[in-house]
Amino acid sequence: MTAEQLISYINDGNLDDKLLDIYQTADEVRTQQKRYVEAIEKYRQTFDDDTVEVHIFSAPGRTEVCGNHTDHQHGEVLAASISDDAIAVVFPRDDKEVRLLSEGYEMITVDTDCLTTNSSEEGTTNALIRGVLAKSKEFGYNIGGFNAYVTSNVLSGSGLSSSAAFETILGTILSGLYNDMRIDPVEIAVIGQYAENVYFGKPCGLMDQMACSVGALCYMDFENPSDPKIEKIDFSLKDAGYSLCITDTKGSHANLTPEYAAIPEEMCRVASIFDKNVLREITETEILKKASTIREKAGDRAFIRAIHFYEECKRVESAVSALKENRFDDFLRIIDESGNSSYKYLQNVYPPHDPVHQNTSVALMASDIILKESSSGVCRIHGGGFAGTIQAFVKNEQLENYRAQMDQLFGEGSCHVLLIRPYGGVQVV
Repeated sequence: MTAEQLISYINDGNLDDKLLDIYQTADEVRTQQKRYVEAIEKYRQTFDDDTVEVHIFSAPGRTEVCGNHTDHQHGEVLAASISDDAIAVVFPRDDKEVRLLSEGYEMITVDTDCLTTNSSEEGTTNALIRGVLAKSKEFGYNIGGFNAYVTSNVLSGSGLSSSAAFETILGTILSGLYNDMRIDPVEIAVIGQYAENVYFGKPCGLMDQMACSVGALCYMDFENPSDPKIEKIDFSLKDAGYSLCITDTKGSHANLTPEYAAIPEEMCRVASIFDKNVLREITETEILKKASTIREKAGDRAFIRAIHFYEECKRVESAVSALKENRFDDFLRIIDESGNSSYKYLQNVYPPHDPVHQNTSVALMASDIILKESSSGVCRIHGGGFAGTIQAFVKNEQLENYRAQMDQLFGEGSCHVLLIRPYGGVQVV
């Protein structure tokens, strides 16, 4: 369909069933109808061509449920795709240019014949586009040019992985336009991680991209990162009577890259004492037996963070079992333990160089008071940590009270209620 035809198609309700399948509630269908039409209109304004057939792709953000900072050590994670997503209105070009406009930014143009790394592009969207194109081509898939207008409601800097959602939507576009949707979601995740590591210049594990690309509530085991074990978990928060909340504490991420990088660096430093690359290649028993050597050579914090890795992987397995066996109270206890470990052992709740500003610590303290006194939920740091967001599982009857109090602390709209969506990257139209 052309852009004009697609707008009529959506306004007439013909996409409603698909939108409900993706976004899950009638209210969200109405919201997404308007959002999709606005995106198509922006595409028309940007590329000024009403005669071509356009396509729409979607890729979700993600929330980490358990397994904080384990993926980069080939560990285990429980994560989920969420209803917040990036959508792209796209048309394939006959030439070799990718022309992409993200809402609120300037047009980006990338030549698909020029895919080498460029240090001057590190940290830019150009780098992510070039990296996804390059790795897709290396994997033997077809690539080509396209026009795209992209808009995202995945909160940037929130730990919901707006960058991984963007990488996933790029991979899904290439899969849909040039490969008959044959690129496996796991491969799209690997492609996205490569783009972020090598082209964008940010060290990260595979969990973000995997959760965005594969979708749903997923257990992931990265013992073999090139062939991770993936298992979707059939569980309904709604049936359990709880909601999943993310609160944006409005803390600054400025100057935090060294803090994020230090976590995998210190864990790898411990592994290197055993002539290994990552902690998964060593047992916790071996670590404990050489505690004195590790503390001397790698430092106390590295030793404590290594222990977090092992205990957190055990918690992931326990959390998955609890969900499968419908033991939700046990699941909540495990999430509470995970949060305590991140705070005490991983030490990623606030940056040590700036103890004055502790937004996430304040949010966790307030959540403890609100939730634990009424036995209505648990909370923990979310994502990479140090700033940004916290996560809470909140009993539905306490949801509005919790949201109101968090909004009072951090500003109206700070507390977001997330839905776990059943799909990763998809072609909607």
